Amino acid sequence: MDDDRRLPESRLGRFARLAAMGVRTGASLIADRGGGSAAAHAAEVMGNLRGLAAKVGQMASYVDGLVPEGQAAAFETSLKALRAQAPRSSPAAIRAVVEDDLGAPLDTLFAEWDDAPLASASIGQVHRARTKGGREVAVKVQHPGVARAVESDLANASLLGSFVDVLGGKRFEAGAMLDVMRARFREELDYTREAENLRTFARLHRGDARVVVPDLHDALSARRVLTTSLARGLSFDEACDAPEARRQAWARTLWRFVFKGTLVGGLLNADPHPGNYVFHDEGRVTFLDYGCVQSFAARRDLAIVNHRAAIEHDEAAFARGAAAMVDAKAGPLADLAVHYTRRCFAPLFESPYRITKAYAASLVGGMHEMAALARKVPESEFFTMPPEMLFVNRLQFGFYSVLARLDVEVDYAGVEREILAEA
Repeated sequence: MDDDRRLPESRLGRFARLAAMGVRTGASLIADRGGGSAAAHAAEVMGNLRGLAAKVGQMASYVDGLVPEGQAAAFETSLKALRAQAPRSSPAAIRAVVEDDLGAPLDTLFAEWDDAPLASASIGQVHRARTKGGREVAVKVQHPGVARAVESDLANASLLGSFVDVLGGKRFEAGAMLDVMRARFREELDYTREAENLRTFARLHRGDARVVVPDLHDALSARRVLTTSLARGLSFDEACDAPEARRQAWARTLWRFVFKGTLVGGLLNADPHPGNYVFHDEGRVTFLDYGCVQSFAARRDLAIVNHRAAIEHDEAAFARGAAAMVDAKAGPLADLAVHYTRRCFAPLFESPYRITKAYAASLVGGMHEMAALARKVPESEFFTMPPEMLFVNRLQFGFYSVLARLDVEVDYAGVEREILAEA
């Protein structure tokens, strides 16, 4: 359904849309106790608002532990449609964005253009096209008005704070975390920055037949338009229904992409949305989205220490590294932080390991336990969680939830040995 006319852009208009539904923040939408009808209602509200509200909904559709267990199935079912296809902008509006940003009529830019989008998400939608040179491409175009809508959301402290709360950041230097979050979400609006991220990840994974980064078409890309080669293959839901051996191969590739990015490149591709993957034969996966990338260079060496200690089963070295990673001060909060981090590394310590939905959900719960303790400890024992850890949590919660749906036992430590040899 084309729905661009219903996208409120102003801060007041977007707040009023939530308030009219009895909702104070994005997070409260996914905490409603109304069951299936509330879930369907949440999907409608979040989808029509797009922007950050839609991101909350998309996270709730697949990240285990964000929604109370009794409501999880209803929310996943209702929000799955939002995850796969958010409300679309009209063909005329999308064509206007393309022509304005690329500076020419659409029929002179492309030999073919399909007005029906392949996918629509919180920030933009993707169209199939063919270049004048005959190459089939995917063209991501920003929803008209969404930049103003996102800026309105970024000025809404309650909505933005709900992201920090959902990811377990309460009291862990919320102000600095909000600054990091605002920076990352603003960067997602700039497709020229995403194009540079894509180039960086292409260089990082060059020569790896399993990790596929789409080819960029620079001449057909701009701030609100990003053109890449079109990937054809299985969707995430189709991959989850594939035979076990294929799912194992894909899980290894996903792990390699994420942790080679962190340990070798010092980068987090921090949006593990299930729609960002296309699955192929022989364990190959195409990775589509590079809009939300967080530098991890300052903590890369510490991360290497932790990962190496985990695959070597060196508990003492791991505990020291985990405490250093979060700048911990001695006390109960530091002890809980190390214990929690150890739980996050179970797939390496206990490899081969099957990541389950229950395990992924326990990590979200564990982060909230740590945030609760942080509100109680005296100032002498409280430590500031590094702001970039917010996107570490977003990646980890989402990534583990993706692997849980592939539901396979994998020797993740073996994959890591290959990565650490490069790091």
